[in-house]
Amino acid sequence: MRAEYRLLMLAVAWATWVTPFILNRSRGQGKAARIDPRARVGLLFVALAYLIANAHGPKMWKTPLEPWRAAIAIFFGVAAATLSWTAVGNLGRQWRIDAGLNTDHQLIQSGAYRVVRHPIYLSVLCILAMDIAFVGTLPGWPIAMALAIAGTEIRVRVEDNLLAGRFGEQFEEWRKRVPAYLPLIR
Repeated sequence: MRAEYRLLMLAVAWATWVTPFILNRSRGQGKAARIDPRARVGLLFVALAYLIANAHGPKMWKTPLEPWRAAIAIFFGVAAATLSWTAVGNLGRQWRIDAGLNTDHQLIQSGAYRVVRHPIYLSVLCILAMDIAFVGTLPGWPIAMALAIAGTEIRVRVEDNLLAGRFGEQFEEWRKRVPAYLPLIR
């Protein structure tokens, strides 16, 4: 696959993935009753992961993309976009960048939230996996994935604590039934 096509596919996938976040942000968010800034450390880990995954020299762009890597990238790109659109749609005004709870926060357990408690974080990992399949090189991509998982774990723990504090037994029952962000893995 030519470099121009690879770049175009990356741009389309990223634009499709990020659009629901932008649209939802422009509609406004509910009033935050509580924000836990510790989750920002997780954001920094994930941002560093993306930087590392996409740091490579011009030689990578001259190397043809193998069809199997393109297929994996497309799979993860579609999964990431589907998750971002459905999860942000389910959350509505409750979605925010910071880990927090609105004054009228509800425990969403429908849509993608029936499969994993944090589908947006799964979409973040999927879009990173797409980047890795399209442009990842060694040793960067395993380091990037490890950082992204570490950042996700931080955010999941912070958000789960917020939700447990607000919803108590209802959240604990949901936590027992539904994995955090990787389907079928508890």
